[in-house]
This record gives sequence, structure tokens and C-alpha cells, in this order.
Amino acid sequence: MWTLVLNSGSSSLKFAVLDPASGETRLSGLAERLGAEAASMRLDVAGPGEGGRRQTHALNGGSYAEAMRLVLAELETLGLRSEVRAVGHRVVHGGSRFSAPATITPEVLGAIRDCVPLAPLHNPANIAGIEAAMNAFPELPQVAVFDTAFHQTLPEVAYRYAVPEAWFTQHGVRRYGFHGISHSFVAGEAARMLGRPLSGLNLITAHLGNGCSVCAVAGGRSVGTSMGLTPLEGLVMGTRSGDVDPGLHDYLARVSGLTLTQITAALNRESGLLALSGLTNDMRELEEAAARGHVGARLAVEIFAYRLAQGMASMAVALGRVDGVVFTGGIGENSASVRAATLARLPFLGLELDVAANAAAVHGQGGSIGAPDRLPALVVNTNEEWMIARETAGLLTPTAQ
Repeated sequence: MWTLVLNSGSSSLKFAVLDPASGETRLSGLAERLGAEAASMRLDVAGPGEGGRRQTHALNGGSYAEAMRLVLAELETLGLRSEVRAVGHRVVHGGSRFSAPATITPEVLGAIRDCVPLAPLHNPANIAGIEAAMNAFPELPQVAVFDTAFHQTLPEVAYRYAVPEAWFTQHGVRRYGFHGISHSFVAGEAARMLGRPLSGLNLITAHLGNGCSVCAVAGGRSVGTSMGLTPLEGLVMGTRSGDVDPGLHDYLARVSGLTLTQITAALNRESGLLALSGLTNDMRELEEAAARGHVGARLAVEIFAYRLAQGMASMAVALGRVDGVVFTGGIGENSASVRAATLARLPFLGLELDVAANAAAVHGQGGSIGAPDRLPALVVNTNEEWMIARETAGLLTPTAQ
């Protein structure tokens, strides 16, 4: 039996039809540029061996509802419609309300709406995807799996900010953390690769993509993370600044005339690797440009690795004892040079690179990249869709996992 997993973005809809037990994917795809005339959807149908087929369809009008109708039609064509048992949704922000997946009811959907001020770029898109799926699959249970839920185990010393009490009690100003689905998945996979029970491991996991965060995972529970109230805090990212002095807002408002909204938008969309390099937010392109001598690209890559090493070192404070570090996400899984530059700054944690193993761990080839007899360093390929399918199945049928 299959689970349909949906990850709805502000202008995209990523989906997959998976077996929660094995992770086998039967159908997957991506709708892009939703809301624009050029909206389209790519469908990938799995086949035996290296077989399968790919199709691309124009989406007239480009709505979430139209994208869901195309998914439904493909399921009918493949004879899978009756075998899909549930729909699992990635929801970015669940606030303090959700520490586990939740079956979507009107009350739960209302609580997700209440979190829109905390994630104005993400939760409205998640809601649009949920509503489209509920209309397309009214007979199926719909489950919300929250990116923030994994971090609800953070101790108070890790999630509280040193701000007026009323900001916390009345407005929910605290650290929530993100990428929890990925951090949880790769921690479990790392334990399997190390042949040790997750319950006895203290791991530092680094999810590195266009958005980046580190997490301290103790016994399978998040006890520290770099992202905060919003996904803007923490590491340098593709277009996000990461940590800056909060006084920057007032200063720029006075000297530049920019509004607080404009400053925040720039910190989210015009900063990070893009701003440092003056070139691009794509790490692959930056590494190529740096190799050709582009000064801005070299600076961007160096600052990225420096801040990442700082972030990973800070997670050691939350753990006390570190049993291994894990790299994942598009950059974490594919950039041998970023991993090398980061680990070179962390010898005091007992980390040493195996150069050959690190060079080989690209293009989906995960594995150990640490030198023998040193603290384990791993590359683990994340699979958030599979994790969402497992969480969905586990909620609806607790013995399914």
C-alpha cells in the first residue's frame, strides 16, 4: 500500500507516492512556477531497473488544485488510486502546539493557520496544498508532519531568548528550529551505518541546502539547533544571511530609509552566498568560479565553511559528548570541498578527514568520510519524503513501522 507525500512551496508542489515500509517510490514529480502562465509539472514514473518514464505537462492557470488533478489522473492511469491509503503533508511551522504528526481536522488546520505569522512564506503554501489534496482525495486521511516538531524536545535553556517575558508568553518568541524531518531521518540512518543504537548516540547533524541548519541529536532527540523563531537565524545560507546583529534593522532603517519589512526581505532573499559572492546562491557554481579565481565566490565559500564549523562546534556544547557528525542536503551530500574545509576547522572535536573517501562521497554516494580511529564523520543522503510517509503510517497504524 502507498502513501502520497506532498511538500507544498510558495510556487511549487513536490510530491511522491511511496511505500512507508521500504521507501520504494512508484511515482514522483514537481510542479513549478505555480500561479504563473509558465506553470508546469514533471512526472516521474518508476520502472524496473533503470527504466521508467518522465513526462512534462503544462498547467493552465497553475493552481495547486490543477496540479493535484494531474496527480490524481496519473494515479488512475497507473491503477494506484485505490492503493493510496493516506496523504502526508510537510508543514514547516507548527509552533509549540505540535510535537508529533497530527491527523488534519478543521481544528488542526486552524492551528496551522495560526502559525502563519511565524512562517509567512511557508505555511500559507502548506495550507494551499492541504486544501487541494483534501478536495482531490476527500476519502483519505490527511496527516500533517511538522518540520518544527522534532525540536519540541529542546530544553528551555536552548529554546528561550533573553527577551522580555511577555514576548515569549504572549507572542511565542522562542527558538523553534526547522529541517526537523531531515535531521531526524539522517540521525536514524547514521546510527544504522555505525551499527549502534540511536538511543545511545550523540550526533551533530548538518542539513545544508539553500536553507541550512545544524542540530544536536542526543539519543534521537533534538537538544540544540541553529535556526530559531524563523528559518533566518543561524548559518549562512543560499540567500539568507543567517545570524546578524539585531541592531542592524534600526541602523539601516535610519541610514538608508528602508522599512523593517524591506530589510527583513533582503536578509531572506538577497543575502547569504548570493550577497557575498555577488554572483549566485548555487554552491556548485561558486566552487567552479572560485577555482577560476573569482574573489567573491572564494570569500562566500570560505565564510560558509567557517560559519558552519562554528555552528557545529556550538552543538557540541549542547551534547557534552560527540559520537559523530553527519552531513546531508544538496551541499552536504555533494560538496567534498565544503566538508573538507569545515572539518579542517574542527580537529579539537577529534575529527580528521579521509581525503579519498570524502572525494568519493558525491552524487548520492554517502558513507564514512572520517579517518580510521577518529571521530566518525558521515555523509547521509536525506529522504524527507520517506520520513513523512513513515510518520504518516505510524500515526494512522502505530504498528506499521
